[in-house]
Amino acid sequence: MLTAIIVDDELFGRENLKKIIESYCPEVKVLGCAESVVSALPMVIIHHPDVVFLDITMPVLDGFDFLKEFDERNFMLVFVSAHDEYGIAAVKAGAVDYLLKPVNIKELKQTIKKLLLLKTRALEIGSANVPVQETPPETDKLVLPASHGFDVLVFDDIIRMEADSCYTKVFLRDGSTKLISHTLKDFEDKLPEKQFYRIHKSHLINLKYLKAYSNISGHFVTMTDDSRIEISRRKAPEFIQKIKAALHTI
Repeated sequence: MLTAIIVDDELFGRENLKKIIESYCPEVKVLGCAESVVSALPMVIIHHPDVVFLDITMPVLDGFDFLKEFDERNFMLVFVSAHDEYGIAAVKAGAVDYLLKPVNIKELKQTIKKLLLLKTRALEIGSANVPVQETPPETDKLVLPASHGFDVLVFDDIIRMEADSCYTKVFLRDGSTKLISHTLKDFEDKLPEKQFYRIHKSHLINLKYLKAYSNISGHFVTMTDDSRIEISRRKAPEFIQKIKAALHTI
């Protein structure tokens, strides 16, 4: 199994590569996607991925600037770019492979085979250049990209999340909100399922801040911030069972 982070300033580039990996490369788990070098750095530090799929041409700081931030690189590198003129620089940077956009599925699978082989060899010889950790360390923090760089939140700061097209609005315990350029699915994949539950295609809630449930004229929850959120009819039975299992009921 490989863990990965995708770094690309274009939303389509990030989501497309993530979708291809999830559909055709089950041996790879995408831990997160970053839209800039600034937002990617804490992801790598916190999650310790096996591989980083890195775009090259990005505004302000490019892919090579990203690599300069690491004195010791404990991850494998795959460049993903729409430009073919950086091949020599990629080799000098120690990239395992160089994929051209649009990403070819067959070529991606071949790249994954290389990565898996390198990780296996590293495990056998105890190499310090490739991470041998199968899963990232447990953490109760989430890194959110921001215009100034990034914010680090503990899970308990988050009351709920709401989908807004390709963005997600995060509602915090202090009453503030943040609009993040990631889908709700991205957050659902990262947050612990014991604490967070997606009650609707547009809503993800922190069960810790659940205040009440009503089945009058539909299914609704009320959160501690007094927001009232609909539960999809399909999700309602599963939600009720989850609450019964997670909380003390009378």
